[in-house]
Amino acid sequence: MIDKGAKIYIAGHRGLVGSAILKSLKDKGYSNFVLRTHAELDLTDQKAVAGFFAKEKPEYVFLAAAKVGGIIANNTYRGQFIYENLMIQSNVIHQSYVNGVKKLVFLGSSCIYPKEAGQPIKEEYLLTGPLEYTNEPYAIAKIAGLKMCESYNIQYGTNFIAVMPTNLYGPNDNFNLETSHVLPAILRKIHLGKCLENDAWSLIRKDLDMRPIEGVDGSSQEKDILRVLEKYGVRKLENKVQVELWGSGTPMREFLWSEEMGDATVFVMESVNFLDLNNVIKDKEVKNTHINIGTGVEISIKDVAGLIKNIVGFSGDLWFNTEKPDGTMRKLSDVSKLKSLGWQHKVDIETGLNMMYTWYTKDN
Repeated sequence: MIDKGAKIYIAGHRGLVGSAILKSLKDKGYSNFVLRTHAELDLTDQKAVAGFFAKEKPEYVFLAAAKVGGIIANNTYRGQFIYENLMIQSNVIHQSYVNGVKKLVFLGSSCIYPKEAGQPIKEEYLLTGPLEYTNEPYAIAKIAGLKMCESYNIQYGTNFIAVMPTNLYGPNDNFNLETSHVLPAILRKIHLGKCLENDAWSLIRKDLDMRPIEGVDGSSQEKDILRVLEKYGVRKLENKVQVELWGSGTPMREFLWSEEMGDATVFVMESVNFLDLNNVIKDKEVKNTHINIGTGVEISIKDVAGLIKNIVGFSGDLWFNTEKPDGTMRKLSDVSKLKSLGWQHKVDIETGLNMMYTWYTKDN
């Protein structure tokens, strides 16, 4: 176990996962945190990261900082995604080794697995086939981070654990329609669709004040707001409002409530060591020591959208644009390793979506 007064650094503590980890730690009685915003510490800056670790000397590190986004962002900013993630990971992992960090947990992503991986996806399917093209740079960066942890453990005797979460959602998610993942994007678009069908312009303007879209905020003219909403698939037709969603809606996805991800990550930090995961195959190669974190339960994008539509109370149409990409058709985690270590999820998708919408609209 970890002493409750141990010095803990959470890289990315304001993000979806980092904030959930911080909440879980506080709930468990931990109190000695060293935290830095991006403005205070640029993790792509090697010299700055080295200086931070040398000065602060954290004992435990959660590496939850990353450049993340959905299909559009991943495919558009390919160079930024691979560069920034490689730099963040390399700097934090290496300085954790140099400064004698007792334990580090690195958060990757389930997109590290091959596009056509068998289902459910076991940890040993890593590097057995081609990746999904749209997020290949991000996936390669995360694979590099995983292998860096594994390699440092083997060569230097560190205790760095890599966990691969499934699709996450929850408080502090990214609702920017230019860069967000599928679930928060669907939720926000349907929420805006409901506001539009009710002519609730004060709510639309408040939403845009909190989260502008391409520079359009609540003070913009109505025609400019309608234009940007139209661009992102929220449009008022003759007698109804239509919300456009990308793809066919048939891909299956697994979703984990972010606060449960926080709990699972803290569980791994407290209870799991590298030697517990040392899978030695017949030729003595150490591989696949990472851990999938998920629910082991999947749902189609169309069904998720239907649940959100009901929760929000939107009576308009959902139109699935099949000219847009679907991404990987199925991506279900095998979570048997995680369960064998002693952790499993409790929050089902409908309960989580209700909590997420309540959180999203609490200030609207």
